[in-house]
Amino acid sequence: MHLKTIAVLALLPVALHAEEPWGKVDLQTAKSLHDKACTSCHIRMYGGDGSKMYLRDGHMLSNKLELLQRVAACNAQVSSGWFPEEEGAVAAWLNQHYYRFEN
Repeated sequence: MHLKTIAVLALLPVALHAEEPWGKVDLQTAKSLHDKACTSCHIRMYGGDGSKMYLRDGHMLSNKLELLQRVAACNAQVSSGWFPEEEGAVAAWLNQHYYRFEN
């Protein structure tokens, strides 16, 4: 095989993963993770049910990758102890319910 062919084949899984930053997720698990780790902090910050956090003016994220990065940062900040797959699941759940990013 040519070196270029090998390089392309080696990078193919990375390219596929790049299209969907959170990969395959379990949305049922995501909601319970979110409710347990995120809701109380968001209620403390914004009142009500805390969902204002996701749709407030001027602070909206612009794509899936930014959403995933925000979830990872919050996970670290509140010491949820989530694995990357769990961060991805919560990001996907948030995208489905609030953001609806295509990219």
